[in-house]
Amino acid sequence: MTDHVAPRWGSSALVVIDMQADFAAIGGTVEVAPRVDELAAAFRRAGRPIVHIVRLYPPGSSDVDLPRRGTTTIVAPGTPGAGLLAGPAAPVGLDTGLLLSGRPQEIGDHEIVLFKPRWGAFYRTVLEQWLRDRGVDTVVVCGCNLPNCPRATLFEASERDFRTVLATDAVSQTSAERLADLAGIGVTLTTTAEITERLSAT
Repeated sequence: MTDHVAPRWGSSALVVIDMQADFAAIGGTVEVAPRVDELAAAFRRAGRPIVHIVRLYPPGSSDVDLPRRGTTTIVAPGTPGAGLLAGPAAPVGLDTGLLLSGRPQEIGDHEIVLFKPRWGAFYRTVLEQWLRDRGVDTVVVCGCNLPNCPRATLFEASERDFRTVLATDAVSQTSAERLADLAGIGVTLTTTAEITERLSAT
């Protein structure tokens, strides 16, 4: 692995993608939830930042993805389905007004919830600046539905010169082909146990 893409665990952050109740129906999402919790706990122990990325689909909103527009009622603001399925240390009530305004909701030391209006977590959000302000240069991604939002987030992170890591056993809808595509752009593919061990050694 080249020095340009190798993770720097001491300056890493965890980005948890779309671990929300309504997305539990997506194959494999419930199954990876315990490992998402393990990763978040490991990042807390290490004192490293954590960002829980969420989708919110206000009825009729232009921020509903085109393939779902007019056909979905999932993750509507204020509904139980929009709530977090895994990741936080304790139950969190989402402040949907704050989140839809683009501002982060603080839920712990260096731990926030952030709304993203499209697939990728960096698009029209404050994520990049929030990470830069905390000296982060390595983004570790886990969560729901690799082909869509985690994949888009990893590409956007790479475009911004972040070192990128995917926790392969803490993300749903993986396949050998999808993982190979990400390895091809320099994403480090590793497991929850390996990430936890690296963090504990920093």
